[in-house]
Amino acid sequence: MSASSERSSAASSPSSPPSSPASADTPWYSAGIAFSCAQCGNCCSGAPGYVWVTLQEAGQIADALSLKLSDFTRRYTRRVGSRLSLIELKGGDCVFLVRTPDGLTNCKVHDVRPVQCRTWPFWQSNLSSPKAWERAGRGCPGMNHGRIHPLPTIRTCLSANADLPL
Repeated sequence: MSASSERSSAASSPSSPPSSPASADTPWYSAGIAFSCAQCGNCCSGAPGYVWVTLQEAGQIADALSLKLSDFTRRYTRRVGSRLSLIELKGGDCVFLVRTPDGLTNCKVHDVRPVQCRTWPFWQSNLSSPKAWERAGRGCPGMNHGRIHPLPTIRTCLSANADLPL
């Protein structure tokens, strides 16, 4: 599942990446970044990839689906090295992505989705530079639009997903 593209924007504001570099203490996104999910599903579909899920998250999803953990992991995950990843359907959709007749998407397990999903687009790979954010925005119509997420919120997301290879 790939969520690595975003809409490009030339203006420098909290909703679009500034062009000037920032120090380690003051990241380029210190004024906050605009993001509002457009329910396009691009972050839940596309080229083959990984949606990392811990055993705790798998247990929460299993409970939400009224499944035993062993049944859930057998049916909905695959092992990648020492980690678990949710499986993908043919065509690259996450197994829990639901496409609606109006062209929008929803997540079947939204309330208990993995931290990787909860913290999109605030991943280190997207925040490493304004150019990386811009690149990710080309495939995510919600990036650089909507409400401004302040630096503390972004840092909380980065902390939550720090152990994931995103």
